[in-house]
Amino acid sequence: MKKFNRIKGMIGEEQAIKFLKKKKYKILERNYKNKVGEIDIIALHKKTLVFVEVKERETLAFGRPSEAVDERKQHKIRKTSTLFMLENDLYEKCEIRFDVIEILGDQISHIENAF
Repeated sequence: MKKFNRIKGMIGEEQAIKFLKKKKYKILERNYKNKVGEIDIIALHKKTLVFVEVKERETLAFGRPSEAVDERKQHKIRKTSTLFMLENDLYEKCEIRFDVIEILGDQISHIENAF
Protein backbone atom coordinates (compact mmCIF):
# COMPACT_ATOMS: atom_id res chain seq x y z
CA MET A 1 0.00 0.00 0.00
CA LYS A 2 2.89 2.35 0.82
CA LYS A 3 4.40 1.82 -2.65
CA PHE A 4 0.99 2.48 -4.25
CA ASN A 5 0.64 5.76 -2.31
CA ARG A 6 4.15 6.84 -3.33
CA ILE A 7 3.41 6.15 -7.02
CA LYS A 8 0.05 7.96 -6.76
CA GLY A 9 1.84 10.89 -5.11
CA MET A 10 4.40 11.02 -7.92
CA ILE A 11 1.62 11.07 -10.51
CA GLY A 12 -0.12 13.91 -8.65
CA GLU A 13 3.13 15.88 -8.46
CA GLU A 14 3.68 15.37 -12.18
CA GLN A 15 0.18 16.75 -12.86
CA ALA A 16 0.98 19.73 -10.61
CA ILE A 17 4.26 20.40 -12.43
CA LYS A 18 2.56 20.36 -15.83
CA PHE A 19 -0.12 22.69 -14.46
CA LEU A 20 2.49 25.12 -13.09
CA LYS A 21 4.55 25.08 -16.28
CA LYS A 22 1.46 26.07 -18.27
CA LYS A 23 1.19 29.06 -15.91
CA LYS A 24 4.82 30.01 -16.72
CA TYR A 25 6.37 28.75 -13.46
CA LYS A 26 9.99 27.62 -13.67
CA ILE A 27 10.45 24.40 -11.69
CA LEU A 28 13.65 24.58 -9.63
CA GLU A 29 13.33 21.50 -7.42
CA ARG A 30 11.08 18.50 -7.04
CA ASN A 31 10.90 16.53 -3.78
CA TYR A 32 13.52 18.73 -2.15
CA LYS A 33 14.68 17.17 1.13
CA ASN A 34 16.87 18.35 3.97
CA LYS A 35 17.28 17.36 7.61
CA VAL A 36 14.07 19.20 8.56
CA GLY A 37 11.62 17.91 5.96
CA GLU A 38 10.51 17.77 2.34
CA ILE A 39 8.90 20.20 -0.08
CA ASP A 40 7.07 18.75 -3.08
CA ILE A 41 7.87 21.52 -5.59
CA ILE A 42 10.01 24.64 -5.47
CA ALA A 43 9.36 26.99 -8.36
CA LEU A 44 10.04 30.51 -9.53
CA HIS A 45 7.14 32.63 -10.74
CA LYS A 46 8.22 36.02 -12.01
CA LYS A 47 10.39 37.20 -9.09
CA THR A 48 8.73 35.08 -6.40
CA LEU A 49 10.13 31.85 -5.00
CA VAL A 50 7.16 29.51 -4.50
CA PHE A 51 7.12 26.50 -2.20
CA VAL A 52 4.32 24.18 -3.26
CA GLU A 53 2.67 21.37 -1.33
CA VAL A 54 0.66 18.94 -3.47
CA LYS A 55 -2.30 17.11 -1.94
CA GLU A 56 -4.50 14.65 -3.78
CA ARG A 57 -7.70 12.78 -2.98
CA GLU A 58 -10.25 10.89 -5.03
CA THR A 59 -13.31 12.08 -3.09
CA LEU A 60 -14.34 14.51 -0.36
CA ALA A 61 -15.06 11.63 2.06
CA PHE A 62 -12.18 12.76 4.29
CA GLY A 63 -12.41 16.48 3.50
CA ARG A 64 -10.66 18.66 0.94
CA PRO A 65 -7.08 17.69 0.09
CA SER A 66 -5.82 21.13 1.17
CA GLU A 67 -7.18 20.54 4.69
CA ALA A 68 -4.39 17.98 5.16
CA VAL A 69 -1.90 20.87 5.14
CA ASP A 70 -2.49 21.57 8.81
CA GLU A 71 -0.59 23.92 11.10
CA ARG A 72 2.04 21.29 11.95
CA LYS A 73 2.68 20.60 8.24
CA GLN A 74 2.83 24.34 7.48
CA HIS A 75 5.40 24.87 10.23
CA LYS A 76 7.55 22.04 8.86
CA ILE A 77 7.36 23.44 5.32
CA ARG A 78 8.36 26.92 6.56
CA LYS A 79 11.38 25.51 8.43
CA THR A 80 12.40 23.39 5.44
CA SER A 81 12.07 26.38 3.08
CA THR A 82 14.20 28.54 5.39
CA LEU A 83 17.00 26.00 5.24
CA PHE A 84 16.67 25.81 1.43
CA MET A 85 17.01 29.59 1.18
CA LEU A 86 20.03 29.64 3.49
CA GLU A 87 21.72 26.79 1.59
CA ASN A 88 21.19 28.64 -1.71
CA ASP A 89 22.04 32.13 -0.45
CA LEU A 90 18.53 33.35 -1.21
CA TYR A 91 17.58 34.52 2.26
CA GLU A 92 16.23 38.09 2.08
CA LYS A 93 16.98 38.23 -1.66
CA CYS A 94 13.56 37.39 -3.04
CA GLU A 95 9.88 37.30 -2.23
CA ILE A 96 8.54 33.93 -1.14
CA ARG A 97 5.11 32.36 -1.14
CA PHE A 98 3.58 29.12 0.09
CA ASP A 99 1.01 27.52 -2.23
CA VAL A 100 -1.02 24.34 -2.18
CA ILE A 101 -2.05 22.46 -5.28
CA GLU A 102 -5.14 20.44 -4.54
CA ILE A 103 -6.06 17.56 -6.81
CA LEU A 104 -9.54 16.18 -6.30
CA GLY A 105 -10.33 13.45 -8.79
CA ASP A 106 -9.49 15.09 -12.12
CA GLN A 107 -9.85 18.69 -10.88
CA ILE A 108 -6.78 20.77 -10.04
CA SER A 109 -6.99 23.87 -7.84
CA HIS A 110 -4.07 26.18 -7.19
CA ILE A 111 -4.30 27.95 -3.85
CA GLU A 112 -1.79 30.81 -3.88
CA ASN A 113 -0.63 32.23 -0.52
CA ALA A 114 -2.26 29.23 1.16
CA PHE A 115 -0.44 29.97 4.42
